[in-house]
Amino acid sequence: MSEAAHQGSRGIGVKSAAALVAANMIGAGVFTTSGFALADLGRPEFVLLAWVVGGGVALCGALSYSRLAAHFPGNGGEYLFLSRTLHPLVGFLAGWVSLFAGFTAPIAVAAHGLEAYLGASLGGVGWDLPPKVLGAVAILGCGALHGMTRAGGVKLQDWAVATKLAAIVFFILFGAFVLLGGGESGTAAAAICEEKPPFSLSAFAVTLVWISFAYSGWNAAVYIAGELAAPEYTLPRALIVATAGVTAIYVALNAVFLYAAPVEDLVGRPEVGAVAAAALGGDWARAALSAVVALGLLTSISAMVMVGPRVYAQMADDGLMPAGLMTRGTEPRGAIALQVGLALAAFWFAELRELLDYAGFLLGLSAAATVGCLFMPSLRGMNGPSSWAQKIIPVTFLVMTLGSSAFLVMREPEESAIGCATLLVGALVYSFMRRRPSEQA
Repeated sequence: MSEAAHQGSRGIGVKSAAALVAANMIGAGVFTTSGFALADLGRPEFVLLAWVVGGGVALCGALSYSRLAAHFPGNGGEYLFLSRTLHPLVGFLAGWVSLFAGFTAPIAVAAHGLEAYLGASLGGVGWDLPPKVLGAVAILGCGALHGMTRAGGVKLQDWAVATKLAAIVFFILFGAFVLLGGGESGTAAAAICEEKPPFSLSAFAVTLVWISFAYSGWNAAVYIAGELAAPEYTLPRALIVATAGVTAIYVALNAVFLYAAPVEDLVGRPEVGAVAAAALGGDWARAALSAVVALGLLTSISAMVMVGPRVYAQMADDGLMPAGLMTRGTEPRGAIALQVGLALAAFWFAELRELLDYAGFLLGLSAAATVGCLFMPSLRGMNGPSSWAQKIIPVTFLVMTLGSSAFLVMREPEESAIGCATLLVGALVYSFMRRRPSEQA
C-alpha cells in the first residue's frame, strides 16, 4: 500500500506523526543546553560531539521502540510495553515517570525557555510582563486547544512545526554564511578556547544526560500509536525520519551557536541562541531568533500536552489511575487537566537546571528498561533482536544511556535521589490502587 493510501486512512498519518515527534524533540533543550555543557566541557568541539553521539543514541532508541510497537499496538508507550512484557508494577512506574519527568518537567522547561527568550524581546519594546505569566498562559492555552478537539490541534501543530523548521533552517544558513564569510563573528570564533582544556569522560557523560533530554521527544508517536493510520507502517517511518532529521538540525544549529560568539559569552547561559544571534546580526537577529525559539517552545508545549495525557488515560483504562482520567469521547480531558495543573506547579516552583538533571535521569532509566524488553524470552522470534546486527542497536542504547545515568548519580546526587524518591512514591501509589478494588468489594 502506498504512503498516500496510508495517510488517507482514518487516523494520524506519517506526515502528522513525524511532525508530532519533531515538535516534541525541538523544544527548550536545544536552545538552552549548550551553555551548561560548555561550562562543563570547556570546548565547542566536545559539545558538538555530544550532540552527534546523543543523536545516534536517540536513533538507536527509535529503532528499538518501533520493534516493540509492532508487537504491542495501542497507546501508552513505555507503560504499555513494560506492563505487557515485565510486570504491571514496572509499567506503572514507567507511566509514573512519564507523568513527572516525561511530560510535566519538559513542559515546565519549555515554559521557562519561552519566558527567557520571548520575555526579553517583549521587554525590549516596552511590553514588560510580570514573571511566570507568559509560560503559564502558554501551558493553559495549549491545554484548552487539545481539550476541545484532536483535529484542530493536529492541524495547528503541523502548520506551526513547518514554520518553525523553515525558520530554523534559515537561521542555520544565515549563520553559516556569516561565519564562513570571515566577518567579526568568524574572527571571534577562531579565538575560542585558547587554553584547550582536556576531555573529561564524567563531564561528557553528564552532558549526554542533558542532551538526551533535548532528544527525548523521539518516542512521541509511540504514545498515540493506537490513533495512527496503519501504525505498523506509519510509526517506524515517523520515528526514524523525524529523529534523523532533528539530529541533523540540532548539530548544525549548535555549531552556529557555539562558533558565533566567544566562549566566555556563552558559558553557563541558558539563552545561548539569543547571544549567538546578537553576535551574528545584532539586535534584529536576536529578536528574530527569539521569535523562532518562542514558536518552537510553544509547539513543544502543545505536543506534550497532546501526547502525555494519552498515557494516563491508558493507565486509567487499566484501573491504575482514577477513572476521571479516562478518555471520554475523543479526548482525555481529565488527563489533560491533570497535566496542565502539574506542569504549572513545576514551572512556578522548580529551576531550569534542576529540571534538566531530574528529568534526564528518570527518562534514561525508563527508556533503558523499555529497550531491555527486546531481550525478554517472550519476544524472541517475534520482534526482538534475532541477529547480531539487530542486537547492536539496543545494546548500544543501553550501554550509553545507563552509563551516562551512572555518572550523573556520582556528579549530581541530589537530583538523582529525588528521582529515586519519585519511583518509591510511585510504587506506593501502585500498591494503593491495586488494593482499592478489593477493599471496595
